[in-house]
Amino acid sequence: MTSGKKTKAARSSVAAARSSVVAKKPKPWGTIIAVVAVLALAGTVFGYAYSQIADRNAKEQALAKWNPTEENKDPSDQIPGVVKVEYEASKHVDATQRVAYDQSPPFGGPHDNVWADCTGTVYDKAVRNENMVHPLEHGAVWIAYNPDQITGEALDKLKARAEGQPFTMLSPYPGLDKPISLQSWGHQLKLESADDERIDQFIQSLRRNQYTYPEVGATCDATQFDVTNPPPFVAEAPGADAVPMDGGKTDGTETDPSAPAATDAPAATTTASS
Repeated sequence: MTSGKKTKAARSSVAAARSSVVAKKPKPWGTIIAVVAVLALAGTVFGYAYSQIADRNAKEQALAKWNPTEENKDPSDQIPGVVKVEYEASKHVDATQRVAYDQSPPFGGPHDNVWADCTGTVYDKAVRNENMVHPLEHGAVWIAYNPDQITGEALDKLKARAEGQPFTMLSPYPGLDKPISLQSWGHQLKLESADDERIDQFIQSLRRNQYTYPEVGATCDATQFDVTNPPPFVAEAPGADAVPMDGGKTDGTETDPSAPAATDAPAATTTASS
């Protein structure tokens, strides 16, 4: 009997010792904290991604009314401040000639045979007008800005709208009478701020809008235009030998053979949306 009691007591002692060891074993707080941190990070990442998707969808829905359709061929008619002028298309000048443009920046009229590259191109320096007008005939949007007024964050916002975007180009325009000016063929909108919602509305309405530009199907790739060293902008007014707005050669040819022949548009008249 004594032996049984000793064995039982020994077992109780061992169990108590084990329980004491288990009770003294620290909780893995490091692991718990790490798991919580990972879950929190994952939640933040998924939350941010969801927010970005929601914002993009909301923006697309907001811009949907500016998509051109057969029933609404020129949505820019509803954008306050847009100026419209009808220009004759396919009127070309030589590389040594200047055009006496009727608008600044110009957004139609005679232009150089060689078009400025407009494949989402951001030009650091101002480019010759005669080259910049030609891409508008191909359906591009040209964002011009006054380099004395648009810098830093505001310039970054404009670059984000142009860089890498097809049929879009951005360039400084010295002496511009407003901080920002948007051009498509026969359309212009001048603005004060890079945060103005009309920038996106203009682009959505007019970039490659088949109802508003002459050379539907033309390319923006300009194999013969040096993007790194484009023809420079000339600030001085053109002289008496400048090509008038009703001048230029209607030769029906393009310098880049990949572009189709141009078609003519009506002569110039001016209107402005309210």
